[in-house]
Amino acid sequence: MKKSDTSNNDAPNSLTHYHKLIPNILTLCALASGLTGIQFAIEEQWEHAAIAILIAAVLDILDGATARLLNAQSKFGAQLDSFSDFLAFGVAPAMILYHWVLQESGKIGWIAMLVFAVCSAMRLARYNITEMPKTGVWSRGFFAGVPAPAGAGMAFLPLYIWLMAPSYFESFAPANTLVGIWIIICGALMISRIPTWSTKQINVQSKWTMPLLGAFALLIAALIQAPWITLTAMSCFYIVTIPMAIRHFKKIAKETDENFDLTDLALGISEDEASK
Repeated sequence: MKKSDTSNNDAPNSLTHYHKLIPNILTLCALASGLTGIQFAIEEQWEHAAIAILIAAVLDILDGATARLLNAQSKFGAQLDSFSDFLAFGVAPAMILYHWVLQESGKIGWIAMLVFAVCSAMRLARYNITEMPKTGVWSRGFFAGVPAPAGAGMAFLPLYIWLMAPSYFESFAPANTLVGIWIIICGALMISRIPTWSTKQINVQSKWTMPLLGAFALLIAALIQAPWITLTAMSCFYIVTIPMAIRHFKKIAKETDENFDLTDLALGISEDEASK
């Protein structure tokens, strides 16, 4: 009887740890979605490739939110998330865009693909070793640079525009080089320390819950009925928020008597690096 009682008591304790696998499972799904996007690009199924990266972005949001909700954060999960992000939002977008148009841009296309993937890796490596500040302007809901998922969305902007009317934009082949330059700019924004808004620290009042859910339902409907127009609008909206975030950052820094050189921030130089 004692042996039976002991096994029954141990069972619930072992089961309580299984829920912590959920964020890692979502991360692996995001990684698989990024790999699938590369497969679609090789088969020249550009719509499916773009959707695969979009699904990876949604899963990336869910795995972090789930980890915090279930109190399932771990060092393993953080490292797995970084590797998944590098593949899904660094390597996969670079490969998709290269197969789409960059390979027709000559050397600039190959350079753009390499730069974007390398910048994604550098950004994620810096993020892993940087402690989140608990005080000061950086603790007020800002990221240093453009996050990898947002950077991938920005890099895909030319593809979204092309997918709205592929036959029409076929005549703009000379613009392929401009796509390469745009992707290099997106990579540079990822490794910069230009302040961008973070959604992780946004607190929603209860009275706004229903309107936000309604807006979210509207966004889902728009993505289903007009995905490329909606994604183009979302990418453009995010680009517009960057100068707004910089202005907000400077305002808070002035109120807290913190001095920042935006030139250094654009170059990705931290205060510690600048003092060396």
